[in-house]
Amino acid sequence: MNIAFITKRPLWQNILAGLVFSLVVVAIFLLMLNLITNHGEYLTVPEVKGRNYLETKTELEEKGFEVIIQDSIYVDSLPPQVVIKQFPEPEATVKVNRVIYLTVNCMIPPTIEMPNLIGMSFRNALLELRSLGLKMGDTTFIPDLAKNAVKDQLFNGVPVKPGSPIQMGSTVDLLIGSGLGGTPLPVPDLFGLTYLEAKLVMELNGISPGVIILDEGLTDTTLGYVYWQNPLPFDEVQNTNTIRPGQLMDLRISANKPENKRDSIPAR
Repeated sequence: MNIAFITKRPLWQNILAGLVFSLVVVAIFLLMLNLITNHGEYLTVPEVKGRNYLETKTELEEKGFEVIIQDSIYVDSLPPQVVIKQFPEPEATVKVNRVIYLTVNCMIPPTIEMPNLIGMSFRNALLELRSLGLKMGDTTFIPDLAKNAVKDQLFNGVPVKPGSPIQMGSTVDLLIGSGLGGTPLPVPDLFGLTYLEAKLVMELNGISPGVIILDEGLTDTTLGYVYWQNPLPFDEVQNTNTIRPGQLMDLRISANKPENKRDSIPAR
């Protein structure tokens, strides 16, 4: 490389030339930076919350924004794909090509596990449903010792087990205990009835099944007959026993239909 032209010139000229060259490079860099970053070009962020995401995305991109979905959540009271949040906030001044982050409502509700509400108080069950994004449906009060306690949980009229998959936003119906009835009623005589018949009689009288004991060899309650109950229809002197709606009745069930009531007296 021929450097004679450098060595022949005074040192101060070389230094000056170097400074001028550096200034030219910096000026070119700043000019290019301004062009790349659109220096001096600003836009005002519009209000897009509550609007459809696809329409909003097209409009923002036409105005010079880049659009990114930051999060997707589910709110059952809002239409699918509606914008819930935005960043930067409306009326903020940003540069062209600035990214707008959006939070959008899910198109399909997410699936969650059904909670176990049985045994909870009505108030706690309601709070639990709300916290999981489920809705309270019909509440039916049935006679039961546990007043205002959840006795069963239903979805579409069918009992739903805890842990079963259910879509967020679904409506859950509850059976709630109303406490013991105020008026005692005669104890129904269930001797000789099938379990299903006995269960129906108890339900009609507001009585809840208590302990159900199956005889050896019987595995299906629907195939058995009641041969023992507690409390009995009558006491030892044949006075009618009474029971309040909501109380429990224990039963023993046999595979064979009983012929007499000798064994139906509760053990003491």
